Amino acid sequence: MSSIAAPTSLPGEEPIEQKNYLNVKTTLSSWLLTGDHKRIAVLYLFSIFFFFILGSIAAGLVRYELTSPTGRIMESETYNKVFSAHGIIMIFFFLIPSIPATFGNFFLPIMVGARDLAFPRLNLASWYVYVVAGILMLTSLCLGGVDTGWTFYPPYSSMYANSQVTLTILAAFLAGFSSIMTGMNFIVTVHKMRAPGMTWFRLPLFVWAHYATAIIMILGTPVVAITLSLVLVERVLRIGIFSPELGGDPVLFQHLFWFYSHPAVYIMVLPGMGVVSELIANFSRKRIFGYEFVAFSSLAIAALGFVVWGHHMFISTQSMYQGIFFSLLSFLVAVPSAIKVFNWTATMYKGHVVLAAPMLYALGFIGLFTIGGLTGLFLSSMGTNIHLTNTYFVVAHFHYVMVGGAMMAFLGGLHYWWPKMFGRMYADNWAQVTALLSFVGFNLTFMPQFIIGWMGMPRRYHYYYFAPEFQAYHIASSLGASVLAVSLILPVFYLGHSLKYGPKAPPNPWGAHGLEWQTDSPPITSNFESIPIVTDEVYDFPEERTEPDTHLAAAATGNGKAKKGGS
Repeated sequence: MSSIAAPTSLPGEEPIEQKNYLNVKTTLSSWLLTGDHKRIAVLYLFSIFFFFILGSIAAGLVRYELTSPTGRIMESETYNKVFSAHGIIMIFFFLIPSIPATFGNFFLPIMVGARDLAFPRLNLASWYVYVVAGILMLTSLCLGGVDTGWTFYPPYSSMYANSQVTLTILAAFLAGFSSIMTGMNFIVTVHKMRAPGMTWFRLPLFVWAHYATAIIMILGTPVVAITLSLVLVERVLRIGIFSPELGGDPVLFQHLFWFYSHPAVYIMVLPGMGVVSELIANFSRKRIFGYEFVAFSSLAIAALGFVVWGHHMFISTQSMYQGIFFSLLSFLVAVPSAIKVFNWTATMYKGHVVLAAPMLYALGFIGLFTIGGLTGLFLSSMGTNIHLTNTYFVVAHFHYVMVGGAMMAFLGGLHYWWPKMFGRMYADNWAQVTALLSFVGFNLTFMPQFIIGWMGMPRRYHYYYFAPEFQAYHIASSLGASVLAVSLILPVFYLGHSLKYGPKAPPNPWGAHGLEWQTDSPPITSNFESIPIVTDEVYDFPEERTEPDTHLAAAATGNGKAKKGGS
């Protein structure tokens, strides 16, 4: 690939500060009215981080409350509102937009050799729509919150709930349209704005994953938007759609809601898989094993995700034969996911594995996603699903796949691309400790929930005095949540410290191979001085270049050596 050399100062002169997307203009209006995809990604990053903190606080309150079989500080109604706020904020305002809106926005155009996304104004509009949705969500919380859970099941949501259902549904509705705008931009950019020589099979797997995610966004999000709109119509106008009291069908809501919400699982986890593919290839110093299989498995996951929604409804009124059909399809969707895990493992085999912090997060992702995927087989089987439905087993599985997967991939991508995004190095030794803490804390939080779920602990219950033997597991889970919280707070300090005091990052600190590493750190406004011409493979690591750049290792670890491991 063509490289772009950074201008240098003459010997004896002070280094010249290069103009980049961060310092070319510094006024507030230049940020709020920007069309630069990189600045929009940074706006998303800080907005999403705010809602992540808010959702985490709600999760902490839930975990504290469950340390006692009779509760501690909340009434049952308040508890319902707190866990509903946690679910809605984390899913609609963190997990779904986290990687696509930040790293996808920032790096997808650079990876394909474009100067920006296809529709810069639409990209900025998507952020404003997200912010308006967030304001509506915050308003609903200030007015008392919502107690329906993140699924908004009628008839409770449409007939009986006295909480802020309308405002919350409007917030989720608008957040969905923000995703649609982002997905449309990604698809058009990949099709129409690739650099000369950037063929489909030279695209980074990160781009393939976001392309598949964008398809789900475009096809699935309108369905849930219409469904939630119909809930509001029924709630406000009392027109029977889903509520049996008005002649509606509540199972119809479940079909429509899960038709989107199961593919939404892959909106959360597919971009993370793209991030992990980048990390595994770079820190193994090898071309990704079975590139074509990994690329097409992303499309297969997107396609199969639309036909497995019925496994959420094994105990509804759907027939036994429908259940068998959805069960078989649910087992089938595990195949492309397994292909990714096997190929990542094969890539590391006999590779020159560098255990920097991003790689530790990638390994953590593989571990958590594998556990989540294997436990999903119990929920895909009709016999065990009936026993496990609406228990903490489902909660644990849900968090392992989506929260553990998306969170570890997000943090891995953040540490990997932080030098490129902000031009500064961070303390890699602190980051490695944080990666290990997050893996340990996550397992300690959610592994006990598999056990109590199998024992019969229902989810969303405030009290469990009927089974005091569950308390030890809840205390262990809450202890793990404390460890996990520490692992999420630490990056705020060392990454924030790096913004001012960290060593300046070179253009390619990891010795990676891809167009984003051929630009300055941080990139210039137009990404490239001239449109690059792609002449070789994205993951073509020459044999003679097996080590990452040592100047990063020295700056990041403070000891001048990169920590290595190998098989």
